[in-house]
Amino acid sequence: MEEKTRCFVAIDLPREAINQIEEIQKKIKKQNLFTGKFTESENLHLTLKFLGEIEKEKIEEVKKKLKEIESPVFEANLGEAGIFSKEFIKILWVKLNGKGIFELQKKIDEDLKELFIPEKRFMSHITIARVKNVKDRKALIDYIKNIGVKKIKFQVKNFFLKKSTLMSEGPVYEDLLEIELKPDEEDKEK
Repeated sequence: MEEKTRCFVAIDLPREAINQIEEIQKKIKKQNLFTGKFTESENLHLTLKFLGEIEKEKIEEVKKKLKEIESPVFEANLGEAGIFSKEFIKILWVKLNGKGIFELQKKIDEDLKELFIPEKRFMSHITIARVKNVKDRKALIDYIKNIGVKKIKFQVKNFFLKKSTLMSEGPVYEDLLEIELKPDEEDKEK
């Protein structure tokens, strides 16, 4: 049977944004409101599309299609922290804002639609922690809602096809392909 590789398409974060998320993680940890696992700094990213376990040939097809994507460089910024469901708190996240994120995600969905089902509901978020058990649900919800994330702004100049290897100590990510975004026409003239 052919070996499959767990893959996803993502945007990496600049050091300044990672530093801000690390600060948020430290504040949350101090509250001791849940047991779980915080995302390691080197694994913080925005998933544009999760591809799952795929064969080598399919990875090559994905690479070819991703290379065809033409998208301009765009600005993004960290947004508020949050959770998906108050009933079942499983993920703590920080939003990533920027119109370009949604446009790029749509282009990726469009280019890969023959290989993968397009996303029904894309939510631009960076997973900062995975929750196992909540000690105080209301306190955690209130704390996350009011944590106050610095709206760090940065230019998104590329995105990546990544391989994820699940290890006992957590996932290890490896870049399989980097796709450069096109500089803005205005930027070229400067």
